[in-house]
Amino acid sequence: MSGSGKLGFDALNTALKAAGEETRLRVLALLAEAELTVSDLTDILRQSQPRISRHLKLLVEAGLVERFREGTWAFFRLAEHGGGADVARALIERLNPGDQTIARDRERLSSVRQTRAAAAQAYFRAHAAEWDRIRKLHVADEAVEDAIRTALSDKPFRSLLDLGTGTGRMLEMFGPDIERGLGLDLSLDMLLLARDRLERAGLRNCSVRQGDIYDLPLADDSFDVVILHQVLHFLDDGARAIREAARVLRPGGRLLVVDFAPHEQEFLREQFAHRRLGFAPDTVTQWITASGLDPVMHKSLAPEPGSEGKIAVSLWLARDTRALIATPLRREVA
Repeated sequence: MSGSGKLGFDALNTALKAAGEETRLRVLALLAEAELTVSDLTDILRQSQPRISRHLKLLVEAGLVERFREGTWAFFRLAEHGGGADVARALIERLNPGDQTIARDRERLSSVRQTRAAAAQAYFRAHAAEWDRIRKLHVADEAVEDAIRTALSDKPFRSLLDLGTGTGRMLEMFGPDIERGLGLDLSLDMLLLARDRLERAGLRNCSVRQGDIYDLPLADDSFDVVILHQVLHFLDDGARAIREAARVLRPGGRLLVVDFAPHEQEFLREQFAHRRLGFAPDTVTQWITASGLDPVMHKSLAPEPGSEGKIAVSLWLARDTRALIATPLRREVA
């Protein structure tokens, strides 16, 4: 590559050759709609798995498509960065969405999505009672989400990383207002739910994938905002997770941590694998400071009077100090 978004002659020639074949162009059009597996593409395109795999290999090598693993599965999506990504997007933009071939493939893609949605809903139904039991113990989700929006409302941001994304709710909340959203989670079942949520919301700018919160498969300085929402209490080493989150923040970026305040609901440890029963304000603040970030806000939300809630929810906001922002964030403790 020579220059930002530019390709040398050989690289551009390779990219155009990779895209200039019927099946591979159809693959690019499909991956512009959704992240798909080899099996998905086999079902849609009605071609053998070895043949689809060969086509994908060429597209990946040309920089038009990216591959990432989730357990035993490999998912593919259009490349997001570089000259190959620009070529792929330019070609897709020139395609007539009403073309008979493209329309037929999109119909088959719809069937694949319906199958995924059914699997996601089955998992949700199987665990809904457990989640409802926990939800009743703490501050209402609506109040927590309002506080999250307020905490990040002082300035717009273009990219969001949601660590331990779960059902993908944070991406759904902010997706319409950002250019790029990525959610990482270790649980394949939760990724199934998150992917279904994002597809239902039509958020093509957001995606999810499997990833280790202690070893993020991401470059330094990658995101404007990183959120850790109800994640730390599952971890053995919360400080390490915050250090890794800080690493991928861009200069001037912000980290928002949302988790339980200290509580005594021991059954959450025994039945739901909670490693920590909440966090004192100073604990997370010290982890944030040790990671090189500047803690600028801590806020605690108490359960509503008369509700079944027994657990308060805390929010910590921090910023990367490598770049000054126009309006300094006001320090506040609540």
